[in-house]
Amino acid sequence: MRTVMVTGGCGFIGSNFIHYLLKNCDVKVVNFDALTYAGNLENLRDVEQDKRYAFIKGDIADAAQVSGALERFEVDSIVNFAAETHVDRSILTPDAFMSANVMGTQRLLECARVYWSLAPGDKNCRDYRPGVRYIQVSTDEVYGSLGMEGKFCEDSPIAPNSPYAASKAGGDLFVRAYCETFGFPAVVTRCSNNFGPYQFPEKLIPLIIYNALHHREIPVYGDGRQVRNWLYVEDHCSALCRVMREGTIGEVYNIGGDTEESNLNVVRTVLRMLDRPESLIRFVADRPGHDRRYAMDYTKLQGHTGWSPLYSFEKGLERTVQWYLANERWLETAADQEFQTYCKMMYT
Repeated sequence: MRTVMVTGGCGFIGSNFIHYLLKNCDVKVVNFDALTYAGNLENLRDVEQDKRYAFIKGDIADAAQVSGALERFEVDSIVNFAAETHVDRSILTPDAFMSANVMGTQRLLECARVYWSLAPGDKNCRDYRPGVRYIQVSTDEVYGSLGMEGKFCEDSPIAPNSPYAASKAGGDLFVRAYCETFGFPAVVTRCSNNFGPYQFPEKLIPLIIYNALHHREIPVYGDGRQVRNWLYVEDHCSALCRVMREGTIGEVYNIGGDTEESNLNVVRTVLRMLDRPESLIRFVADRPGHDRRYAMDYTKLQGHTGWSPLYSFEKGLERTVQWYLANERWLETAADQEFQTYCKMMYT
């Protein structure tokens, strides 16, 4: 049975991925997470007793912690979700994003390279244990902003416009360098906007739900017509499993949905689902470096693995809204006093 270490497994996509692995794959899972503000052990409370699951509190920037976990659990796959992820916060504290997303990624790569190498002390050795694999989970934002036509493909130029996107691009490029220099068995995936259960309420859809349930104004940047390619998180998880099994070492794979929607249309749709008035919408000053449009071409992934998304945007959004309505206690706990202070600072 393979052992997969999921870094950042207490976050939104990481916790959904762990649920997906334990439900659909014959694997052991090691959840390695530093438990920063967006990491929540409650996301995985229902799998804590699963004998295939283990949690380790650790920081990917701490080489001793990473190496210890790799050796203790005899890890043969790593899926790296560990990252600072919110663009707004990257504008406030870009150094934190550099530390986690670039330096943390490099240290994780180096620990895995040494642990999996058949000759750890030889930098020229390009031979690794059979079947080992590293997946770097990245974002469409590394490509920058699209015009009104076309989609990002894997050979689109890297042109990040925010500190967050630049730090993720830096991590991706370290993965590429390790593949080229050391023959390291890694793959990079870049996904479009995810939504679904367990997403921290600083992100658009859970923020809409939280504010609407409390009859609070919903801040919308600029004119709200920034367009995003939306993907239900379970579809992202299934794509990552395909890449783990069938992806080609050294490649980049785009993962995206089939729906493009503006932020404003998403807000209006969620308000209708919650039976709340559009008068709650409040337009606020646009954030610096705000990309106008993203769209992902996943033809390469589909051709290599046969993957395509199962959920339409509408069906995924219905499931998402119903989950938050059924888990209001989780949402209230996530939207704590620190979060309220953050929102007042960002949107007033």
